[in-house]
Amino acid sequence: MDDDVTTLRRVPGFRSYWSAATVSSFGSAVSAVAVPVLVVTVLHATPFEVGLVNAAQFLPYAVFGLLVGAYVDRFRRKPLLIWASVGRGVCLGAIPVLWLMGLLDLWVTAAALFVFGVLSVVGFAATQSLLPRIVPRPLLLAANARVDQSDAAAQTVGPALGGVLVSIVTAPVAIALDALSYFVDAVLIARVRVVEQQPARRAEGRLRSDIADGLRWTYGHPTLAPLALSTHLWFLANAAALTVFATLALRTLALPAAVYGTVLAVSGIAMLVGATAAPRLGTRFGAGRTIIAARAAYPIAWAAIAIATLDVGVAPPPTTVVVLFVAFAVHGAAAGCENANEMSLRQTVTPDALLGRMNATMRSANRTLAAAGAVGGGALMTVAGAGPALLVVTLVFVGAVVVAACSPLRVSAVR
Repeated sequence: MDDDVTTLRRVPGFRSYWSAATVSSFGSAVSAVAVPVLVVTVLHATPFEVGLVNAAQFLPYAVFGLLVGAYVDRFRRKPLLIWASVGRGVCLGAIPVLWLMGLLDLWVTAAALFVFGVLSVVGFAATQSLLPRIVPRPLLLAANARVDQSDAAAQTVGPALGGVLVSIVTAPVAIALDALSYFVDAVLIARVRVVEQQPARRAEGRLRSDIADGLRWTYGHPTLAPLALSTHLWFLANAAALTVFATLALRTLALPAAVYGTVLAVSGIAMLVGATAAPRLGTRFGAGRTIIAARAAYPIAWAAIAIATLDVGVAPPPTTVVVLFVAFAVHGAAAGCENANEMSLRQTVTPDALLGRMNATMRSANRTLAAAGAVGGGALMTVAGAGPALLVVTLVFVGAVVVAACSPLRVSAVR
């Protein structure tokens, strides 16, 4: 694996690609704290409204995901990624500008995040499909692990930094930093050295056929199909969990923004550890088994949070806060172990001509269910409270494990 890392450093274009992903991840990690604080404490949203705003970022995947995937396979991916990054920077930058002008409200914020989500559909489909053109397929696991390590480092520092920034300069200004990161991302991607041939022109009438090909590949493949279903359930549960947790931590437990950010930062530290171990785990045990084992950790972490926060109000005891830190550490380590293995497995078994459609199909369904999870989590917490909502979240996480474990995924490896 050390030889793979050494070889990866000599791959033209990878360093700029990796740097772009790192900068963007740091900005996004700051917004992971700033946006919930903005919505909950500045705009005074109810739990259901928090879910609606979170859903606004994911809804475009349901509306445009399959269409974007078909078009991504019709164009060179580097230019698409550059313009998607510029557009996302503009969308996020509009939030602090409107706030300074006194024009920011809940629905304007949701609209900005919706447009941001539309551009993210394009950006993520392009970036996940561009990497296999930069890096030889035997090095994809090492490359994805590198990107995950940067993401984990960002999630380690970013939330704590975000919490401090929110406390000092307010949430909208912290979001402005994420906007800036997307412009830097675009400049770095422009420097990536990669040879991309313009894909052969397809007749517009083939658009439905192209979309159908992507769906058939993703949900007809013996390994991708159960992986996709398990991942969809994970996104449903995770979005619901984070929506419930944001309101629980910031309002019910009244944790300071800095403490809330530090809890998320612990998850980032653990994710960094997991991402570092991911290539070795995938090589030794196989990508499929590594993914399954990691997913078994999530229901344990969220069950612990549900139990620890049961009937706890403002100023929770230290033991409750400790459980939150430990649970998020488990969550982060699991994510770090599985992410690189999942992405590498998807990229390895899929032909280049179908990568855009496969990635967009997966991400479209993932984010659609994340939108449902965000709204559902907020609604369930409003009606039944945090405890029952987190219990339902735990059961959905268990479902994701069962689907993956009872499939050919358990004997799958990256080749």
